[in-house]
This record gives sequence, C-alpha cells and structure tokens, in this order.
Amino acid sequence: MAAVYPPLSEVRTKLRIKWYRCPIDPNDLRALTQRSNLRGAFQAIGHFGLWCCTGILTFLAFEHGLWVLFAIGLFLHGTVGTFLRGIAVHELGHGTVFRTRWLNAFFLRLYSVVAWWNFHDYAMSHTYHHRYTLHPDGDREVLLPRTPILHVLYLLQLFTVNIFGGPESNGILPTFRKVFMTVFNKYEDEWLIACYDDQPKERRRAVNWMRFVLLVHIVVAAGAIALGHWIIILLFSGHLFIGNALKYFVGLPMHCGLRDNVPDFRLCVRTIRLDPISEFLYWHMNWHTEHHMFAAVPCYNLKKLHNLLKDDMPAPRSLVGAWREMRNTWHRQNKDPDYVFTTPLPESAHPAVIEVSTVPEDEPDSMAASIGDLAPEGLR
Repeated sequence: MAAVYPPLSEVRTKLRIKWYRCPIDPNDLRALTQRSNLRGAFQAIGHFGLWCCTGILTFLAFEHGLWVLFAIGLFLHGTVGTFLRGIAVHELGHGTVFRTRWLNAFFLRLYSVVAWWNFHDYAMSHTYHHRYTLHPDGDREVLLPRTPILHVLYLLQLFTVNIFGGPESNGILPTFRKVFMTVFNKYEDEWLIACYDDQPKERRRAVNWMRFVLLVHIVVAAGAIALGHWIIILLFSGHLFIGNALKYFVGLPMHCGLRDNVPDFRLCVRTIRLDPISEFLYWHMNWHTEHHMFAAVPCYNLKKLHNLLKDDMPAPRSLVGAWREMRNTWHRQNKDPDYVFTTPLPESAHPAVIEVSTVPEDEPDSMAASIGDLAPEGLR
C-alpha cells in the first residue's frame, strides 16, 4: 500500500524541525562561509576543462583510428562527465562556489545544458531535502531503505553504457523519457508533482528550461552532422551515459543504510574519505554530514569544517568501509525489516538526538536560511 503524505504547503507551515548541529565558534563559521572566486574557478573551470580535454582526446583518437586510445578516452570522458550531473550542479545550485553571484548562475546553466539537467526541478526538490532531510513527509528526494546494488548486470551498465538507469547513475531511457515528458509538461515523478503542486510559476520555468536544453542539443547534433563529425554528438550529448561506476560507488553511501525521521545529521548522513581525484570530481561532497549541517559553507571548505567539528562527529568511513556498512545493514534489514543502524559516535561527542522536536512558530527557522541561494523564489 502506497504511503499517503500531507501536501507540502502544509508541511512547510507545520514541520519546523529543530536540527542538532555541532557547536562551532561563530567567527570560525563566518570565516568558512566566505566564498572565493579563485577557488570557485579552480573547481568549476577545472572540472569543465577536464571534461573538454577528455572529449578532445577521444575525438582525436577517433579521427585517427586509434581504437584502444578511443575506448580509454571515451570511458574517462564519461566518468568525468557523469559527475557534471547532480554533483557539479548541486553545489552551483546552492550558489556557494563563487563570491560573484552571476558566475554561480552562469556555470550552473552551462553545466546543466551539457548534463541534460533541470536545475529548476532540483532546486525545488533539494530545498525540501535540506530542510527535512530523510523525513518523508517533507523529503522524498531520498527515501529509505536504499539498496546497495552489486548485481553483475547493473555493474556491467555502470562500467560500459547505461541504458536502463538505476540509483546514482544516468540511464539513456529514463533520462530521455524524463526530458521529453518535461518538454511537454507531463511530469510523471510523484515527488516533483507534489513539489510543484502550489508552485505553477516554478513549474513553467522548469518546462521552459528543459525545452531550451533540448534545443541546444538538437542544434549541436545538426552542426555535427553537417560537419561530418557525428562523434561530437556522442561526446557532447551522450557522455552522460558512459562510465557511471565511480559516481555510483562514491555517491550511494551519503544516506544509504542510515536512519530516517531523526533530527541529527550525524545519524542520517554519512561522511567518507576519498582519494584526491574522486573528491575533486565529487566536489568535496564526501564531507556530506558537514554539508547538511552547515550548507552555506562552500564545498572547498568542508574538510576544514570537519576538522573543527570532528570531536563531536562520527569518524569518516573509508569508501570500502561505507559499502561494508551499507551491505551489512541491508542484509540485516532483509531478515528484520524493523532493524535500523545507528551510527556510533565518539565518547567526546554529544549524545545522539533521536526524538524530533520542532522550532516554535515565533522563532526563525535556521535551516531555511542556511542553504545558500538554493531555494527557488516560491519557497523562500
């Protein structure tokens, strides 16, 4: 039987969660929330530039018939490109990458075009995800339990061409179905339908943006065919569906196997350590507990934030450790559906907060004001 949820207009009024945040000196937090055009450029231009370089390498290998180099280049191009969707656009959507606001807006749109991404949809959904993290009445962007899939056929998709899609990956069929349904204003996703229920203006913006994205890809495809270089279509419009494996492995642990309906980010979000290349491609979102706790802190400052909070935080998992934890929880829940995993905290930490309490109506909701420029106009 499908769950019945209250209207989000009602949730916004009545569900004002009092989140636990690790104590931090206000001056330290103020310093960490400072945005930098230089560091923002290193991250945003660096990632896009790497995508361009792998694309050029792959194009040249194809043109010269260097098929082994072409295969390697195509896999690398897809691996770099798949992080543009949902990852790069995530932090740019918060508006915390650059100090200069129009640079955030410009790169958000640039990345969204090449990643077939509707940043209007995401801003709507992700605002709720931050305000009501893993409380299903107000956040259905991520619903637990999630399954840490290691099925051989799914792994084959992730390491080659992703046709049918799945968690934390980009399938050809579901992506293009969603694109065309949005273009014709025929939303199928029940969560997005609920998000837009009382926000028709925001929905129109989302539909118009997706029409623009489709138009850009059609123009690029027509130009590539006219020039006799159809490979450009694959590199520009099809990269997203190739080499999804790394994004899946680093992206799934952020919430999978944890607790829902708790007001403590230490219990419902997971931080992991990554190698420098994966952390760069993931835009430092592996420091995910810290991001949820203080979402106005730019991604490149999250590790510094962690070092200030670490005595009150769970120890970061390794990538392998996170997957082992998720799989063990999944196996336990298959035997006992009522089982929940509670993240252990160090002795130096404040006790975990399990019971949900709410912010009084006469007090400001700190979460609503702490997510940067993410919230669309209708939700501010």
